[in-house]
Amino acid sequence: MKVLVTGTEGYLGSLLPALLHERGHEVLGVDTGYYKVGWLYNGTEITAKTLNKDIRHITAEDLGGVEAIVHMAELSNDPAGQLAPNITYDINHKGSVRLANLAKDAGIRRFVYMSSCSVYGVATAGDVTEESPVNPQTAYAECKTLVERDLAPMASDDFSPTFMRNATAFGASPRMRFDIVLNNLSGLAWTTKEIKMTSDGTPWRPLVHALDICKAIVCALEAPRDIVHNQIFNVGDTSNNYRVKEIAEIIADVFKGCKLSFGDNGADNRSYRVSFEKINTVLPGFKCDWNAQRGAEQLYDLFQRIDMTEETFTSRGFTRLKQLEYLIRTAQIDQDFFWAKNS
Repeated sequence: MKVLVTGTEGYLGSLLPALLHERGHEVLGVDTGYYKVGWLYNGTEITAKTLNKDIRHITAEDLGGVEAIVHMAELSNDPAGQLAPNITYDINHKGSVRLANLAKDAGIRRFVYMSSCSVYGVATAGDVTEESPVNPQTAYAECKTLVERDLAPMASDDFSPTFMRNATAFGASPRMRFDIVLNNLSGLAWTTKEIKMTSDGTPWRPLVHALDICKAIVCALEAPRDIVHNQIFNVGDTSNNYRVKEIAEIIADVFKGCKLSFGDNGADNRSYRVSFEKINTVLPGFKCDWNAQRGAEQLYDLFQRIDMTEETFTSRGFTRLKQLEYLIRTAQIDQDFFWAKNS
């Protein structure tokens, strides 16, 4: 199968092509290149041939011969989304729906969309399922719900969208991100020997390793159509729901000598536990291989191997908001987040 993967120079996108190639699929990537500067280590055998293109500029000609699309190229995470909410809607909502329409018109039968468990926002009535009401708290999460809303009615005998609501990702990737909770706390533990929480750590977060997300994508692409057609899947494992406090304690235990402290309730009110029963019972071949403990150990081993410094950890290449702010400040991208013509 020829698979177009958007965001191949991102945190997940740099890992996925190798898994697809291993399964015998051909991969074509698309990425605008905002995060090229961030390459932490040589950790993948396959780098996909990638079109250096904004998803808003993809044409029908770019989709020639493509049989499936995995779409993950959006402005990532809540702080980046809040930086320019109007552009977030332009790229994450309108750009994603436009791509889906192009795919359907081109006769591409599978469209796997990377959504997020952040659509649940604040949920206090037990573990949320795919049928639970959404309650997005940010522009990033709101766009995820809008794309799901607009793509679902497009489903037909010839076009099967699948919505993957990923838990909060963690784990090593060549295109590393240190702006997500387990990775961030691990980096702090390694570089400063201290995790100083500003909150009391009571909110719940579901976690899923980047490689387990990639595994879920491969399973969705290869599953019989009737299993994934117009379906939503929470991606993760129910045992990997943690309080933020528990994540910090696991990391402090792995990174020996790390001092751990907690503060008062923080400003971030998001808290949700998620049920992952559907994906683990319905999607053939899917089962998470990772938990927070193993993920923290992976990062400890990696940091030791590459002799990671505080300068590397805090550099703009590994934090989405910092890199976008840099590109704006240096006028390398314009007010619409397109590359400036003189750059």
